[in-house]
Amino acid sequence: MGMPLVAEVGRDGGYFVMSNSVLPTVRFTDNEIKALFIAFMATRNLQLPYLKSRHSLAEKLLGLISQNQQDDLVLLNQILLFEGTNPHNPDLLDLSDLPHPMLEQLIQVLLDDRYLTVAVAEAGENKSYPIYLMRLYREKSAWQIEGFDLAEKKRRMIPVDSLTDVKPSPERKRMSKKLIAEQLSKQEEAINLVVELGPKAIAQFKKYHPLKMTISYTNPYQTTALLKAFLDVYHADELNEIANWLLFLGADIKIREIPREVAKEMQDRGEVLGLD
Repeated sequence: MGMPLVAEVGRDGGYFVMSNSVLPTVRFTDNEIKALFIAFMATRNLQLPYLKSRHSLAEKLLGLISQNQQDDLVLLNQILLFEGTNPHNPDLLDLSDLPHPMLEQLIQVLLDDRYLTVAVAEAGENKSYPIYLMRLYREKSAWQIEGFDLAEKKRRMIPVDSLTDVKPSPERKRMSKKLIAEQLSKQEEAINLVVELGPKAIAQFKKYHPLKMTISYTNPYQTTALLKAFLDVYHADELNEIANWLLFLGADIKIREIPREVAKEMQDRGEVLGLD
């Protein structure tokens, strides 16, 4: 057993003991150490919360292992490359590796309470929304909140980058989780995009797909699949993104149903490329 010490760098830095916490001794095998470091390497430039200094954390972990293990990890760091890594300088981090300052505050509050009042910067002014946070996810290099608006009784998407404040919601403004689920089930949109995917398109789907897009396999060998979704044709950005993504899936798809607006967007791309 040991007392957890926290080190802070800088002129006002030093060491202090975390209050009300005792850390048990943990032992890792050689392969487990490698797995931890490889996972650490694979998350470069992913805006992970609480990760303010990768270099400092790596040094602390390296100090716990033998020289031979350190040499192995240094070699792996030179050889292994992941998406988001600069191949000419794997240790180079983008400025975007640091998450938005509000992300940690949001996580700290939601760990105690998922009923929140969030202040959001929109069109040059601050707007406040009482929400129940359903999911917090990262997509297209940005963190997003998927919540249920307790005032307007509907699903609301909020970029974390737009947050200016977050706090627990007052008790009187709350709604039970069961009632929220009932409200959402009533608001389920009618499917207007149906696409069949062959093996090549499935491989592309696995490389990247928007979070809300899912497929169901249609044979035991998982070589064909069906995608069904709802597209909001009144959001130009979403239409543009979906048109790009469907083209990204390649020629191994069969479109069974598609909104007219998305079909036109895809046709316009073909004309730009000089395709019939």
